[in-house]
Amino acid sequence: MQSKSYRNSMNHTFHIPVLGLGYSIDTPLKVAKYGISSVVSIVDDELTERMRKFHSEKNDERYVPIDKKETDSRALRITAYLNLLHKLVNVQFSSLLNEPAEPGTALDKYFELLPDQSTLKRKYAEMLKMTDLQEKELALEALKSKLKPGSIDVNIMSKVDKANYSLKDEYLGDDHTDALAAMRGFANSNLKASVIISAGLNPRLYTYMEKCTDFYPNLSGISRKNIILKVSDFRSAMIQAKMLAKKGLWVAEFRVESGLNCGGHAFATEGFLLGPILEEFKEKRASLTAELYEIYSAALTAKGISVLSPPSQRITAQGGIGTAEEHQFLINYYQLDAAGWGSPFLLVPEATNVDDDTLTNLVNADHTDYYLSNSSPLGVLFNNFKKSSIEQQRLERIAKGRPGSPCTKKFLSTNTEFTVLPICTASRAYQNLKLKELEKQNLPAEIYHRQFDAITEKICLCEGLCSSAYLKNDMLKPKENKAVSICPGPNLAYFSGKYSLKEMIQHIYGKTNLLDAVNRPNLFINELNLYVDYLKKDIALQLDELSVKKERYFTKFKEQLLHGIAYYKGLVPELKKQSNIAISEMQQQLQQAEHALAACKI
Repeated sequence: MQSKSYRNSMNHTFHIPVLGLGYSIDTPLKVAKYGISSVVSIVDDELTERMRKFHSEKNDERYVPIDKKETDSRALRITAYLNLLHKLVNVQFSSLLNEPAEPGTALDKYFELLPDQSTLKRKYAEMLKMTDLQEKELALEALKSKLKPGSIDVNIMSKVDKANYSLKDEYLGDDHTDALAAMRGFANSNLKASVIISAGLNPRLYTYMEKCTDFYPNLSGISRKNIILKVSDFRSAMIQAKMLAKKGLWVAEFRVESGLNCGGHAFATEGFLLGPILEEFKEKRASLTAELYEIYSAALTAKGISVLSPPSQRITAQGGIGTAEEHQFLINYYQLDAAGWGSPFLLVPEATNVDDDTLTNLVNADHTDYYLSNSSPLGVLFNNFKKSSIEQQRLERIAKGRPGSPCTKKFLSTNTEFTVLPICTASRAYQNLKLKELEKQNLPAEIYHRQFDAITEKICLCEGLCSSAYLKNDMLKPKENKAVSICPGPNLAYFSGKYSLKEMIQHIYGKTNLLDAVNRPNLFINELNLYVDYLKKDIALQLDELSVKKERYFTKFKEQLLHGIAYYKGLVPELKKQSNIAISEMQQQLQQAEHALAACKI
């Protein structure tokens, strides 16, 4: 059945989430052979095409370019790149299996990187001690048969779904919007993997997924491709999963992400904190599966597909995890299947694409260099880094009187305020028009400068989130913008080194401590403080005109945070039982957060 094969495919208890556009674009080629799963963004088909050319030439694979003007080029490019990743990872893994079980080989490293509680790791150690050569060889072959490469999963931001037009400005149709074309690219690939759907609900995308046969179980109950929902709370998980279940589509994993203590775009919840959210998933997990299965099985029956029992449904969490104790506590206490470690892997050159200058800046950064911004053209909060070269470029362009970026890729072109066809709010074209409109309003200087800053704060993510991959791999074209945008989570401020893959994994599993000399609050406290600061700033921005709707929002937000504080006060004894946390220190931090909230007058 699917439940067994899907759940047992994970030898590690962590995964590497998507990291921007280019940072994890080829991470599977670096970690999958060791059984580590990672996530590739397929938002940018120009990036996937250029990386396909790069890795084809590097591995003596035939490369046939797919021109942007070809019919359905976006989907074709994504399929071709994913197929290349699939092929190369399988070649790597086959080579690993043919290596001897000796120190220094990739095969030995596979077992070495596994957590100590892994049955495979224990049996490998027992095999190495065997003296009978024939018995040892048989034991090794039995172990090899149980090894699997990590999954090559993909991420689609459902709301990044730009409409596309022909050269004659004719709409190409719903099936050719960005999100749907990307989904088709994944669905048509050879991968047996998962698509992670993030950034909220897109009914049009879900309707299209119903056409993708790989999401349905075969006669053995196994689906070639699985669906993972990245969610910020239980309610949104239930709503989206029900919509999919009614179409005969099963959510194989709920990936719960902290609203603010994460990298990339930050989708602040209404004060819902990670601990209480995971508690709700823990309490309602069985009923969630049962309710969804009833809807799912009825939908499959209507399609003439039979399913005998509920497929597996994993629950994982990510965002702000920084120590082995936190990792293990989340898994043990909330009965999670795994946890995601994202931003710390930006400091692991073996795993991600971070150019040398950006890596040096990250290593030497402090807490003040990480901040929550309105830099994203999507109009969603974005975790930004003050020392990024794209931030310096943005300020230089403003100083020269030419704010905004040239817009070449247009993935985030959604604004029709001044134009018939959508343009991007980070573009020079938009900012020029918007600033001209601002100048005509004859506003007081303070208000004018505030609005000027809000307009010019937007940065080009389409280019900026790819530049680092091009720089690191020496792929940057002449005259191409080399300014780098990077979006690490605030938790990265506690890490200040350049690490090997082995060092980071040993840190995750508690065999070493990269934060040994660092004074770092618990991940729950870190997230709580981020939410309190967010609420205070949001209230301050509304002082001039506080609407009734916004007042209700703030009141509910504050109540949820107070509920979260009460929950964590009750959780402290359990935390103490499973970790070395200082109870008095956490209680004091919770009290401080409570006082800060009391000072937030609405």
